[in-house]
Amino acid sequence: MANLRDIRRRIKSVKNTAQITRAMQLVAAAKMKKAQDQALAGRAYSKHLLQALYDIRKNFTEESHPFLEHRHGTRELVLVISTDKGLCGAINTNLLRRIASDVPADAQFITVGRKLRGTLEKAGRKIIADFPVKDPVPFAETRAIARFIAKQFLENHFDKVSIAFTNFYNTLRQEPKVVTLLPIQSRQAGEKQAFELIGGGFNVEAHKNDPERDFEFEPSAAEVLATVLPLYINYEVFQAHLEARASEHSARMVAMKSATDNAKKFIKELTLEYNKLRQSAITSELLEITTAMKAME
Repeated sequence: MANLRDIRRRIKSVKNTAQITRAMQLVAAAKMKKAQDQALAGRAYSKHLLQALYDIRKNFTEESHPFLEHRHGTRELVLVISTDKGLCGAINTNLLRRIASDVPADAQFITVGRKLRGTLEKAGRKIIADFPVKDPVPFAETRAIARFIAKQFLENHFDKVSIAFTNFYNTLRQEPKVVTLLPIQSRQAGEKQAFELIGGGFNVEAHKNDPERDFEFEPSAAEVLATVLPLYINYEVFQAHLEARASEHSARMVAMKSATDNAKKFIKELTLEYNKLRQSAITSELLEITTAMKAME
């Protein structure tokens, strides 16, 4: 009977766990829908901004603006966007692996999210700044990050700035990315540019054939470029946060659903084992009673 008590306790414990994971799944599903809608809604504006930047960029050389200047140094600053909470599958682990493979060992970091900040600190990586970002993502907080990044680059502290984040594709697919934010290179440079990958970027070849892409810039293309480039930095950092947050909530919802399904499956197995032991105990008792009755005859 002691085994039956142990199994009952295990069944109760697993049921309690399933209730918790089910509640977390529902919360994550609600947050996931909002985060996905925010990320998808931001892509349309990002696409038009990138198209305008692409058309302006082709008319200028590296010397036209510091954000376009290709530097030959190796000093790199990386903005890492991870999660504040766990229980979201392997999203942070996969991003850390991508950072380890694509980012130089002497790179310095700006972190968003507690999970990878602690991991990077333990690994001895240099973190020069850490920013908290609320949920849902406010543009004002990401703009402060973009301004800090732009200042570091313009003051020549770094030769390259990258963003490490998890790009959202759908509820079941999220991929870690490390893309170049600064300097803004031409498409032929071979860099994984932020404007090509964050949120899917835009189709350059289709844009080239667009009959409505013949723009006139006022007061001048140079002044428009000087205005658009900081806006581009601000919005790409913002969109990367939206993609990362949508990925986080999607991964957490899927992980909690998987945990709930596994708990239900485990409960069925434990219940079957409990019934078998109980049936065996009843059979043993019946045999004892039958044996005792025959002995008394």
